[in-house]
Amino acid sequence: MHGTVDDRRAGLLVAAAVGDALGAGHEFGPPMPQEAPVEMTGGGPLGLAPGEWTDDTAMAYALAEAVARNLDPTSPAFEEAVVARWLEWADSQPPGMGAQTRSVLRGAQERRADGLRDASLAHFAANPEHSAGNGALMRTAPLALAPMSDWGYFTAAEAIGELTHADPVSGEACGIWTYACHHALVHGTFDGVREALTYLPERRAAFWGGLLDDAERLPITTFANNGWVVHALQAAWAAISQTPIPDDDPPAHLRLALAAAVRGGGDTDTVACIAGGLLGARWGASAVPEEWVSVLHGWPGATAVDLVRLSRRSPRDEFLSRPRG
Repeated sequence: MHGTVDDRRAGLLVAAAVGDALGAGHEFGPPMPQEAPVEMTGGGPLGLAPGEWTDDTAMAYALAEAVARNLDPTSPAFEEAVVARWLEWADSQPPGMGAQTRSVLRGAQERRADGLRDASLAHFAANPEHSAGNGALMRTAPLALAPMSDWGYFTAAEAIGELTHADPVSGEACGIWTYACHHALVHGTFDGVREALTYLPERRAAFWGGLLDDAERLPITTFANNGWVVHALQAAWAAISQTPIPDDDPPAHLRLALAAAVRGGGDTDTVACIAGGLLGARWGASAVPEEWVSVLHGWPGATAVDLVRLSRRSPRDEFLSRPRG
């Protein structure tokens, strides 16, 4: 199954969740030496069980569900479905919810998408220098599974990200990474990271191009402020781009790059989750070690089996993707 679109679709969700759960045991710790093993140990500041995912995957799960229901990610119905699930999750008193996300979810006067967006915009207005956390980028990759135009991946990712993180830099990061994940699903390469910049205004493309250049040449520890969306994206891309692809076993790149993301230290669950979405979209679920997948679980009482189910194309999608003539 390796190399098929279906494998890569499953990989996007499974590898992101695996990265999240791997990193959770090391969250907010210092960088680790290159030889340090990275295993599915659980623990960490949240005291999670081995294989248990965090808020990163819980919030992404709501998006994957809405995509699986064939809701249009650019529609109000999609946003309302996602917000309803986020609020259900938040009401369960989950551990480790991001501070900005918590502020918006609790500060919204209406428990609807418009209420969250208003609260998010108000948070940005009051904290213009501190509203670009990584809490939107960690969850938007499942949008890559939906059938949209290339520009649609940007607009949908920005809109969904804005529900809690209204800083435009966060929106750009979400658009770039979601587009890159979609490109990897379709073409099986990482080229979409750079190609995504062609959809940005020239000045913004130059800004992000320089950031990607740095991520490809500087040590991952350079991006230590990885609770910030810019350093989170750079750290994820550094782990991917600087980890050599083994000639004798190319899919092993997924395992090696996820370990590199975790060894970078800091907000390890989120950086590895972000990296995992793109790695899984490139290499597929079949590249994720079984010992990691077998223990994977989290809100809403789901496992890797449920993630694979959510990744499957609908009959409508398969029909539209068939060659004509």
